[in-house]
Amino acid sequence: MIRTRKPGHALQQPFYIDPEFFKVDMELIWYRDWLFVGHDCEVKKPGNYFTVQVGAYPVVVVRDREGRIRAFHNTCRHRGSRVCTSAKGGSARLVCPYHQWTYDLDGKLLFARQVADDFDPAAHSLKPVACESVGGYIFICLASEPADFAPFRQVMAPYFAPHRLTEAKIAHEETTIEKGNWKLVWENNRECYHCAANHPELCKTYSEAPTMTGVSGTDSDPEMVEHWTRCEAAGLPSRFNIDAAGQYRATRAPLLPGTESYTMTGKRAVRPNLSDQVNTDRIGSLMLFHYPTTWNHVMIDHAVTFRVIPISAEETALTTKWLVHKDAVEGVDYDLQELTHVWTATNHEDRRIVEENAFGIRSPAYEPGPYSQVHEGGTEQFVDWYVSFMASRLGGQKKPGLKDVA
Repeated sequence: MIRTRKPGHALQQPFYIDPEFFKVDMELIWYRDWLFVGHDCEVKKPGNYFTVQVGAYPVVVVRDREGRIRAFHNTCRHRGSRVCTSAKGGSARLVCPYHQWTYDLDGKLLFARQVADDFDPAAHSLKPVACESVGGYIFICLASEPADFAPFRQVMAPYFAPHRLTEAKIAHEETTIEKGNWKLVWENNRECYHCAANHPELCKTYSEAPTMTGVSGTDSDPEMVEHWTRCEAAGLPSRFNIDAAGQYRATRAPLLPGTESYTMTGKRAVRPNLSDQVNTDRIGSLMLFHYPTTWNHVMIDHAVTFRVIPISAEETALTTKWLVHKDAVEGVDYDLQELTHVWTATNHEDRRIVEENAFGIRSPAYEPGPYSQVHEGGTEQFVDWYVSFMASRLGGQKKPGLKDVA
């Protein structure tokens, strides 16, 4: 079906609804690639941890005593119980609630009650998960031999370093369950063709220009180029940068004239700047996507980050977090409702869109339609990435004529 896919068109029905196709997605993408799971500031101190579920794998992310961020399979080496059962927490040790097997923050087994004399604790440490941190973002990889993280780090680090998200704090977070395949969530995100009719709040500040969400034509957009030039003169890397495979890209884009943050008025939502290092006016939004888990907006006063985690063939969890300066005080420096209103509303609207899309795709009458060549370049790029990625891992070849990722 990948070989026979018609270029410039959506995917065939099974890619969006079939549980067997979903299993292949999980095995070839989600269990093998680098996944964004959270932020450094969520594990500020040794013993701070958070948990995440990726398909069949429960994972715990923790900061150890030396300040290193680590990840482990959240499965006790005794009889397999989850060791950390809360979404977040803090502890001097990781203690399994079942039989109290106790692990240090580096995963080593410290204590197992009433075991055999020849029992070897060193052979029963928590199993590690590959873990990397860049720009305040934590990524994990479940593969036994993870892909090289360095190329992504080299792209992302310069863009995000000035914003110092490692020193920020989470002002608010929420998780939305969307009853649609994870690819539908991404396809909706990668275009603003739908924005005018569906996102009145977002459209007060966010441009519907195809260059905002697309992957071509940015260099010929005079407004975009002028924005890059001005921001880079202030020391903020801004120009469009996409990797050869199309899996991730970063760019800085202007908001609508006279606006500086995602609020109903267009004015900033938080009094202090997100970073003490960034003081330039009208920096717009630093945008990053990294398939399959995250897209992001970083502005002068706050950042909004998004994490996509598939639950089933037709259910996806979208977690949104709002980050502000570490010393910003709710009720004094920002109003939480004002800070979160635009993207809370937009997420609700997108959930409805994705669910209606999924509902229609279930029809026996569904057949893949053509993408808008004006507005849906970003969506087409995502689907082309998915098809190429899957083809290479399935051992197949792309259909001749399938557009290569720029």
